[in-house]
Amino acid sequence: MLSGQASGDEGPGAAGADPSAEGARGDGPGGAESGEGDPAEPVAADTGTAVFLTEPVRRRAVEIAAVAMPGLPPGKIPARLRRFLKFSPSKRAKLARGEIAAALSSDAGFREGLAGVLASTDSPLVAAISTGEEVSPMADAAEVAALTYLLRPDGWRELIASAASAVKEAPEPPAPETPDEAALKRLAALEKENGKVRSALADQRAAAATLQEELRRARRDLKDADERAQKAAGDLAAERGRLKHLEAERRSERRRLESEVESLRSSLERARKTEREHERLTSARLWLLLDTLSGTATGLRRELGLEPAAERPADYVAEEYCAEPEERLAEGSRGLDPTDPLRLDHLLALPNPHLIVDGYNVTISAWGETLTLEQQRNRLVQGLGAVAAQTNAEITVVFDGADSIFGAKPSARGVRVLFSAKGQIADDVVVELARVEPEGRPVVVVSSDQEVAMRARREGAYPVPSPLLVRWLQRS
Repeated sequence: MLSGQASGDEGPGAAGADPSAEGARGDGPGGAESGEGDPAEPVAADTGTAVFLTEPVRRRAVEIAAVAMPGLPPGKIPARLRRFLKFSPSKRAKLARGEIAAALSSDAGFREGLAGVLASTDSPLVAAISTGEEVSPMADAAEVAALTYLLRPDGWRELIASAASAVKEAPEPPAPETPDEAALKRLAALEKENGKVRSALADQRAAAATLQEELRRARRDLKDADERAQKAAGDLAAERGRLKHLEAERRSERRRLESEVESLRSSLERARKTEREHERLTSARLWLLLDTLSGTATGLRRELGLEPAAERPADYVAEEYCAEPEERLAEGSRGLDPTDPLRLDHLLALPNPHLIVDGYNVTISAWGETLTLEQQRNRLVQGLGAVAAQTNAEITVVFDGADSIFGAKPSARGVRVLFSAKGQIADDVVVELARVEPEGRPVVVVSSDQEVAMRARREGAYPVPSPLLVRWLQRS
């Protein structure tokens, strides 16, 4: 609808309008002042019959025409209205209201051109009025009358009259109030406001009373909470005291148990120590008894002057029951010839043996005619070094006369080389070495001297002739 288009802004010319526009609102025919004077203005019809439009209908017709004017060709716009085209529709309707109203009533071409512009729109109201259809009762009566006036359908006068009768005239302004009436109204308003204030005050007092009651309840609750908190604090202190007492008892019991454990550990350690001491004492007593028995046997043997038995029980059986008994071999030979090197192998295979060699007795009998004494000593010691490397035997070789030795003393790994001191002979040193060995240790004495062999046998050693060692060295 075109009613919404007529409410635009005033445009830049609202404050300083064109003087010609001001003149248009002057005393000329169709001016604004002449239009605003009467509520109903007679408009000449095409047939000469006047049509009276009420002020709301006429104002709405001018607004619709102001909106539709830009759609007309310039030739159909009256010359006096062309200068208003530069304004907005609302300002155009305000400034040229009289001229537009006069042109609508007197210029049929201008009005028909506006009717064509309106008919070209897609407004349902315009279409209903143009075709003579029934207009919606919800439509504005002033707008229906204004559009009917512009479109001029069949029976347009009756339609305008019907629509104009439905347009409500503007109510007359009320009569001004007298001072007394104004004072009475103000008094009534003040009393009404006073009543509202009193009602609000009563509400505030009721709310304050409610808050005071809630405050009293809150204080009582707070007091009860304080009492409960104090009681809980007392219970907590009592519980802490009880727990502290229990902790002290637990610590005391723990110390007691630790003391008992330590006492038991000490007792166990003392028992173990006593047991170890008892075992050592028992072992010492046993070894002392064995040593005593062994020493006693050795002492008896020495006191009685017993020589190693030259005969064995089997010898007596052989003499009695055999025609030609064989000569019994020396002790420890295991049936081997006294000069067989295997005999020395058997003796050195005994556990932890000690081989004692009469040095010059061996070297002179073996190399006395071909080597010097120094060469003899070196050869013997080197050969004994080979024996030490092949067996686990302790080897000691003894030579006579340390003061008559010239050159470097012979040495070999695993061989102890000794020289008799001044005033002593090697035979005595050899026998003494055999004597100091503990009972039960295998001791082998190598010497062809019968006296040395006999004395060594008395000390529990195995005498071996020198040629046997020489052959053993030559074999190895």
